[in-house]
Amino acid sequence: MTRPPLPPFTAETAARKVRAAEDAWNTRDPDVVVAAYAPDTRWRNRDLFLTGRDEVRGFLVEKWRRELDYALRKDLWAYGEDRIAVRFQYEWHDAEGRWWRSYGNENWLFDAEGYMAERHASINDVPIAAAERRIFGARHEEETSAQPLR
Repeated sequence: MTRPPLPPFTAETAARKVRAAEDAWNTRDPDVVVAAYAPDTRWRNRDLFLTGRDEVRGFLVEKWRRELDYALRKDLWAYGEDRIAVRFQYEWHDAEGRWWRSYGNENWLFDAEGYMAERHASINDVPIAAAERRIFGARHEEETSAQPLR
């Protein structure tokens, strides 16, 4: 079984892979998200190191229990034969109603079947007022890139 688009990536196929990842993460469904990762995927997310879909799924369940009303935008930064780099931002609020915008970069490595074998994420959180929000749910079809990263 494969997970198109497959490496080697072109600008078009890398952009499609990024959009598919964004769409999956915006479902906030751990089962949908982990389906894109190799069974033995390796992650670094902030200061956590995870291995395998089961650990990733558990991480995502806890993430979306904490990060409420999560909404994400990803943009293609660079790509190579079997690698993609993205920059992203997402907004969420905690249980006390405080809003946050999280910024970061990810480096992805794919296997020959198109599954993500490695994900390295660096992320910073910035408190924002509710009035400063600019991401409201999944990206609309006519949107082509995220709001400026500021």
